[in-house]
Amino acid sequence: MPRLFGRRYTKKQLIERVGDMSQLAGARRAELVEGNEQGAGLIEVFNASGLCFSILPGRSLDIASAHYKGMSLCFRGSTGDVGPAFYEPQGYGWMRGFFGGLVTSCGMIFTGHPEVDPEEENEELGLHGRLSFIPAKGVVTDSGWEEENYVVRVRGKMREAVVFGTNLELSREISTVLGEKCLRIHDRIENLSVDRSPLMFVYHTNPGFPLLDANTRLVIHSKKTTEWQEDREVGPEVYEVAKGPQRNAHDDVYVHRPRADAQGNVHVGLINDRLQLGLYWKFPIREIPLVNHWQHFHRGTYVTGIEPGNASMLGRAWNRKHNTLQYIEPGEVREFHLEIGVLDGEREIRRFERQVRQGVQA
Repeated sequence: MPRLFGRRYTKKQLIERVGDMSQLAGARRAELVEGNEQGAGLIEVFNASGLCFSILPGRSLDIASAHYKGMSLCFRGSTGDVGPAFYEPQGYGWMRGFFGGLVTSCGMIFTGHPEVDPEEENEELGLHGRLSFIPAKGVVTDSGWEEENYVVRVRGKMREAVVFGTNLELSREISTVLGEKCLRIHDRIENLSVDRSPLMFVYHTNPGFPLLDANTRLVIHSKKTTEWQEDREVGPEVYEVAKGPQRNAHDDVYVHRPRADAQGNVHVGLINDRLQLGLYWKFPIREIPLVNHWQHFHRGTYVTGIEPGNASMLGRAWNRKHNTLQYIEPGEVREFHLEIGVLDGEREIRRFERQVRQGVQA
């Protein structure tokens, strides 16, 4: 039963009050036609809870922007929503199409800085892989009642393939329920090749201003956290509190090994106490054992990355060294579930923080 505008409504009560349910929730498809946005496509999802977001079917059904009650929840890069035909796979060319957004998919066979892996392809692997630039096929948008819940769903499939090599298919569903301030991603990866393949799959989520600002706090309980350059173990005092935009700044990357609650779920939050606003991430630790954490507090490109995945964003060599490099066998299927939601107000934020603490104690 949806909770909207301070009270709960039955299906019957809502139908009595609207001409069409698109007045309260839905998804609309459109086309981006100017400049290098051509080919990215557009699906706008609206939820009367205050959450709305834009999906790009030409870019792996990634979520290019998201807002809550008019406030952006994510960083938006200067490139805009670049279409897949403009992909530059060499070196750092990926950055010429990095729109930031709420979710940029990285993988499926590689994430990290450009690297050559002599034990596999023995060729340069470009920054963060090809997945974000693969267009979706069989895209479907669907909205309807499921018992007392009105649900909006977007589905599609992406395939990363090369003749005589990789053949991985990703089936993705993104859904949101009327009245809820969250979205859910369900990804299913199947190896359609006759050979095993490396599987490196990371959700590159990119919170930005106004959620990200000076003193915004990361809420995570990590068994162990290391920084990227010397692989040193560090404590929360190093990464927990964000700085404001800096004139002279450098990138920092941390790899968290998070703790799960009694149900096997990890909870991560980013909290702006001044705005009484937060984002949370929830996912099963058996599917997603690592959280990569990127801090880029430069003026003009002010962003942080909360990046849950089955691998570190530090490349094949790092993951092989730390025994976190995974493979997917022929015919094998892997599933990934990620929930991203809004925390609105002190009560929701404090309840979330208690949940994290109780989960660690369980």
